[in-house]
Amino acid sequence: MYTICIVSTKGGVGKTTMAANLGGFAADAGLRVLLLDLDAQPTLSSYYALDRRAPAGVYELLAHNESDLATLVSHTVISRLDVILSNDPQHQLGTLLLHAPDGRLRLRNLLPIFRPHYDLLLIDTQGARSVVLEMALLASDLAMSPVTPEILAARELRRGTLQLVSDLAPFRRLGIEPPPLHLLINRVPAISSTARLVGEGLRLIFPDDPEAAIHLMEAQMPSIESIARAATQGLPAHRVEHRRPSGRLAPSALEAMRDVATELCPQWRDRFAQVNGRIRGASVDVERA
Repeated sequence: MYTICIVSTKGGVGKTTMAANLGGFAADAGLRVLLLDLDAQPTLSSYYALDRRAPAGVYELLAHNESDLATLVSHTVISRLDVILSNDPQHQLGTLLLHAPDGRLRLRNLLPIFRPHYDLLLIDTQGARSVVLEMALLASDLAMSPVTPEILAARELRRGTLQLVSDLAPFRRLGIEPPPLHLLINRVPAISSTARLVGEGLRLIFPDDPEAAIHLMEAQMPSIESIARAATQGLPAHRVEHRRPSGRLAPSALEAMRDVATELCPQWRDRFAQVNGRIRGASVDVERA
């Protein structure tokens, strides 16, 4: 099971939208996908309609070490896409984990529960630094941070998210390597000199280096209306827009999501290439990762 944490200490950059759409795309590629909603504002939990709502959620998983999948996992209407719902509106988990001996490692220690059943775990997080966010990063194979192409967002990236990842370095003494961080420029307008300058500046700061701990992704997510329309309909964006509208320079939602998914998970490149937004699910089966 491959685990990706979608993280940013700045709110409003599109973490939840990326988690939902990446999960829906991977599920349509035939992967068994689990969404884990660690944001106390349960936007991801309500993005897709549910076929089955589990009686428990994130609180029982982390506070009580609940291990029964039938108790924890809700099933969405998207085939092969499940979710563990956020159910900590009083923000009690932060305090609990902060004072627990294994607080920052609890999720990492619980992952074996899910490995036989899922190929991809996507973790959505709160847009602020917390022990819950640090725990999510330490449980992940890779972290992805959306960055909007704005000067203030770029500055906050350095102050917040990059500093957070750097502060996890002491865990290497326990044999735990913090995940590499992939930066995704999100909501790129078709024409914007500021967006272009921000992108060029980020590429100067993070030159292309496959061995680097921080990598600026080649893929970008355009600012297109179909992303918002898909959220309104409770569908993955690639199903809503699988063709590029005539005369538009920006790629279709299907093209953009395929590029992002392939760069994050190149091991499933062939499966992603087969996704067709005109169908409701992929016909292929996938072996357990």
